[in-house]
Amino acid sequence: MRPNRTSWNERLQRAGGDLHTHLRCQKKRRKRYNSGRDRRGQIPNKTPISERPTVVEKRARLGDWEGDLVIGHGHSGAIVTVAERRTQAVMIRKVGTKEAEPVRMALTSMLRKVKRVSHTLTLDNGKEFSQHEKLSRELGIETYFADPYASWQRGLNEQINGLIRQYLPKNKRFDDVTDDELAVIERKLNNRPRKRLNFKTPRQAFQALAEQQGVALRV
Repeated sequence: MRPNRTSWNERLQRAGGDLHTHLRCQKKRRKRYNSGRDRRGQIPNKTPISERPTVVEKRARLGDWEGDLVIGHGHSGAIVTVAERRTQAVMIRKVGTKEAEPVRMALTSMLRKVKRVSHTLTLDNGKEFSQHEKLSRELGIETYFADPYASWQRGLNEQINGLIRQYLPKNKRFDDVTDDELAVIERKLNNRPRKRLNFKTPRQAFQALAEQQGVALRV
């Protein structure tokens, strides 16, 4: 039998005080049922993460991305996010709905400007990513899908989404979020020094690695 596991949020609430209100993540731990099977439907012709090249896991090169969707309160629009595994660089775009077509178009728009140094894109199993084959043809990159309910396989993207939630909390509707606001958030995240990058910013790290490949790019 598994031990009873509680989140930091629940532990702090039990201890009293208001420290739990300052946590970045306010979600309670929920038990997953259905033996880990994805109940959102099947995406045709997807390639599982188990077939992804090992170099991606090692973060040994520039151009391996993770993608996800952040939903506004009351399903009031969504934001498509992509994060580069080695440099932690991030790009974000607003979409009116989580339908596959606008999501693919947003991903294509973001990744097209860095396609010369991009290799892979790892996604979760949401139906909004069902046009992955067309996306792969447009950009010339390989797409892979994490296992159902295995968010740690896209850990960087989950971390970046948590940082975005500092600016756009869960009670925030996205229908009134502007492109200019998202540009400010993106710029702040890409100019925040990171310990794993020896306190360089994602923007600095991305630009330096691109220049090593003879490509003048920035995020």
